[in-house]
Amino acid sequence: MGRYVVRRLLQMVPVFIGATLLIFLMVNVMGDPVAGLCGERQCDPATAAQLKKEFGLDKPVWQQYLTYMGNVFTGDFGTAFNGQEVTELMATAFPVTIRLTVVAILFEVVIGITLGVVTGLRRGRPVDTSVLLLTLVVISIPTFVTGLLLQLLLGVEWGWIKPSVSTEATFGELVVPGLVLASVSLAYVTRLTRTSIAENKRSDYVRTAVAKGLPRRRVITRHLLRNSLIPVVTFIGADIGALMGGAIVTERIFNIHGVGYQLYQGILRQNTQTVVGFVTVLVLVFLVANLIVDLLYAVLDPRIRYA
Repeated sequence: MGRYVVRRLLQMVPVFIGATLLIFLMVNVMGDPVAGLCGERQCDPATAAQLKKEFGLDKPVWQQYLTYMGNVFTGDFGTAFNGQEVTELMATAFPVTIRLTVVAILFEVVIGITLGVVTGLRRGRPVDTSVLLLTLVVISIPTFVTGLLLQLLLGVEWGWIKPSVSTEATFGELVVPGLVLASVSLAYVTRLTRTSIAENKRSDYVRTAVAKGLPRRRVITRHLLRNSLIPVVTFIGADIGALMGGAIVTERIFNIHGVGYQLYQGILRQNTQTVVGFVTVLVLVFLVANLIVDLLYAVLDPRIRYA
């Protein structure tokens, strides 16, 4: 196991460098960031040259990238164009988005897997058909429509929640935004769990466990569910980074000042330091989540061993 972890960590290095290089190049072709600093009027040449020199934008792109990566390994993600350190923005944004992601993942795990198990064991029955139709409807509706409807009904019309989340962004305030963020993924988890349960229910090891007279609950939890969760865990692991990076719409609707909000502001203002810094951390989140998922395979399936 230890060798496998070390090998995976070494494999993550070129992936991290390649992903950050691609993001750095993409962000640098968005436009001239100096033009955004001068507002609607065009910067005079002297001011533009001074700003480019101050932020290192007068150097070739490859040299900017090497300088940026060298600073990243020392914990320096640069300075935003408003003079604020990017690490300070991260310190305020990431805790909020992490709480929002935790709420969303809990919805996926608790509701998605539960509905998937119930429908997988009762495949073809009315409850199965109803859940399949419901999940299809959820997948078909865009997230911004779901968010605006819940905000209008629960926040404006009925007054059950606050339409906008406060700056503290407590877990209680993030329940509805977390449900909106997780809605599509929750539907996919339900359908994926249902399919996996229905397929493994006909496996030989399940029939053997039933023939041995084991209690139905033990057959489901110890034999059927563990193997059926492997594709589900893979999806949820990859979804963690996607939720954190894709929360832009949800955070805009509920006025949540998290990672999505900072990315939106950075793209809007062409603030390359902010965008690249936040995306760099999200790349790390993706890589670590995938590593944890691979290690969980051995926990769920005893046949899987890492040398």
